[in-house]
Amino acid sequence: MNSPARLKASVCVDAVLENLSTVDAMKLVADCGYPAFEFWKWWDKDLDAINQAREELQLQVAAVCTKFVSLVDPDVRAEYLAGLKESIAAAGNLNCPVLISQVGDARPGVDRAEQRDCLIAGLKEAAPMLEDSGVVLAIEPLNELIDHAGYYLVRSDEAFSIIEEVDSPNVKVTFDIYHQQISEGHVIANLTQNVNAIAHFHAAGNPGRHELDRGELHYPSIFAAIADTGYSGHVGLEYWPVNDAAAGLREAASWIKKV
Repeated sequence: MNSPARLKASVCVDAVLENLSTVDAMKLVADCGYPAFEFWKWWDKDLDAINQAREELQLQVAAVCTKFVSLVDPDVRAEYLAGLKESIAAAGNLNCPVLISQVGDARPGVDRAEQRDCLIAGLKEAAPMLEDSGVVLAIEPLNELIDHAGYYLVRSDEAFSIIEEVDSPNVKVTFDIYHQQISEGHVIANLTQNVNAIAHFHAAGNPGRHELDRGELHYPSIFAAIADTGYSGHVGLEYWPVNDAAAGLREAASWIKKV
């Protein structure tokens, strides 16, 4: 009997399989041997069709995004919280455990500490509805060097310190290995030392944000380090393939099972 995989991998269909419909992408994800998938905007998808397909294919929705409203601007906090409430309902409909949240671009001319305080206050206000629902909100640091110039939250250490101040079991971090390799490096130490604060991972090769085996990151070692911590969440493959997407997914699935 084969032992169960130590790591649960998810495929971000909006990236890896962006040229397919969501349902067709789900079929390919299942055919390639993955237990889960994820996507970004739940609000422009047919959730009934997705639910029917995931039940037929026995796939889990690992994560979706909450609505893209800034957390560092107090003038739109009510809009953020309203969007979060809708997103929690959508996550419940999809049986999805994690909502990924961006925090917004830095506000020019506003002290960084003031924006941090605003971000923390917004997350503290969001925490009770998250705790009541059981859904985890995972804020995501993004690199500003290549992909997200002007974004407020860049480094993982700042993200971890923010959620420590929020102090809710339902507010954590999405650790995107591609982004953090660009922003700070030292990814294995940074993620293993803070794994209890991480609700979701993203992975892509660097440079280029392509397949995991293209570039400087050795993902078998990184994934083994994650698995060694006992992490029980998902690792989402969020990349844009250079070669055949299905072949790349099958190849990755074959070695992820051996981690």
